[in-house]
Amino acid sequence: MFFSEAGARPRTWEASPSEHRKWVEVFKACDEDNKGYLSREDFKVAVVMLFGYKPSKIEVDSLMSSINPSTSGILLEGFLNIVRKKKEAQLYRNEIRHIFTAFDVHYRGFLTLEDFKKAFRQVAPKLPERTILEVFSRCVRGSVDLLPLQLLALSDFFIFPNQGSRSRLRWSRQL
Repeated sequence: MFFSEAGARPRTWEASPSEHRKWVEVFKACDEDNKGYLSREDFKVAVVMLFGYKPSKIEVDSLMSSINPSTSGILLEGFLNIVRKKKEAQLYRNEIRHIFTAFDVHYRGFLTLEDFKKAFRQVAPKLPERTILEVFSRCVRGSVDLLPLQLLALSDFFIFPNQGSRSRLRWSRQL
C-alpha cells in the first residue's frame, strides 16, 4: 500500500539468510584482533563496506553512546540490529523517492499543488480535498493562501509521512 501501509514508518524488515551472513562476515572482517566487538574505527569501516559511505562523527557518537558502557564497542547482536535499522531506513527513503517520482509526472523535480491533487485523485479518490490541502501545506510549510504558488520538492516530500499520529490515523482510514 501507500507509505508502508499508511503507517508512515518503515515496516519491520527481515534480512535474507544470505544477507544476514554477509553482515556477520563484514563484522568479523572488521573486528581487528578478534575482540568480539567493533571499535569506533572498525564500525566506520563496516558501514563503508555495507552502505558505501563513511558515517559522520555525530552518527558514530550517537551509536556508541547507546551501547552498554561495560563493553568497549559494538557487539555482533548490536551491530546486526543497527545494520537492520539502517537498511529499513534506506528502503523507506527509497519507497518515498519512488512515490515522489510517480507523482512527478512532468519530471520537473517538484510537485505543484495541482500535481499533488491529481495524484491523490488517482490513488485515493475518496480523500477530501481539505485533507490534501492540509498535507500539502504542511509539506511546503506555507500559508494556505499561497499554496497555488508553492512547489513541493523531494526534500519537502520526506516530511509528508512524518506528520503527527492523528494525521496518520486519518490517512489510514481514508486510504
